[in-house]
Amino acid sequence: MHAKKRMLMLISCLFLLMMAKVYFRRRMDVITITDWLAPVIWEGTFDREALEKHYRKQNTTVGLAVFAVGSLTDQYLDPFLQSASKFFMPGYRVIFYVMVDRHLQLPDMDHSPLHSFQVHVIGEERWWNNFDLMRMKVLAEHIRKHIKHEVDFLFIMSANLVFQNEFGVETLSTSVAQLHAWWYFWKTKDLPYERRPTSAAYIPFGLGDFYYADTIIGGVPFQILDFTQEYLKGVVWDAENGLNSTYEKYLNKYFFLNKPTKLLSPEYSWDPTFNIPRQVWYMKIAQYPTDS
Repeated sequence: MHAKKRMLMLISCLFLLMMAKVYFRRRMDVITITDWLAPVIWEGTFDREALEKHYRKQNTTVGLAVFAVGSLTDQYLDPFLQSASKFFMPGYRVIFYVMVDRHLQLPDMDHSPLHSFQVHVIGEERWWNNFDLMRMKVLAEHIRKHIKHEVDFLFIMSANLVFQNEFGVETLSTSVAQLHAWWYFWKTKDLPYERRPTSAAYIPFGLGDFYYADTIIGGVPFQILDFTQEYLKGVVWDAENGLNSTYEKYLNKYFFLNKPTKLLSPEYSWDPTFNIPRQVWYMKIAQYPTDS
């Protein structure tokens, strides 16, 4: 199984390298390609028209899953959906998977006829202990049951995001990671990886590539499913050994071992409380604070 995964990732990377010659450009002020030849997407590094032509031929459908419970639903879900319906993959078929802890009425919005919405109510008792654990379990169940048959690509995003500009097909790939807006500008040795050797999320000092944010992950459905399974294994392993790490650190361990085929620059999930550096031309999504 691992050999098959490595082969698929290699094929994907080679395909991306060929595509990069046509669709992607370099910028001298930022990292635009990784050591393993995955493109890092910044404004000004891609040819949107060429990419649109490619993905329209594929008749692409994209899924967007968001989980919202309690105050997240009350405070953030409406602006998330309103802004996503305007800026997320405009001109393409999109299925919004809205996972909530209670029945709700979707906001009135001028969404495209290409959009469809699925609201899935998850019993409240499933959320109280560990939100990230339960959302990954629920996500895995839905990918297996129906999502893998419905979309070509899938993104999972935090509810506390508000789209500011177009989030388009330049972001599509087999495995997509979001660079952390704060930690992108730090040296690798200073990144806050899990450093306890007995944890499943452990990354040794001196190793690591980037620090990835937990606000956005994407890719083809089987790749997202693989991440959820590895995350759940890691949580169980640590629990059996009296440990508890964070979702974001498990995510970083996964991408350390399974290199993403595309990285989204901090423009795609920027904390508006930070000063905007010269490298960020357009804030694609604003990330707002939550209570937890």
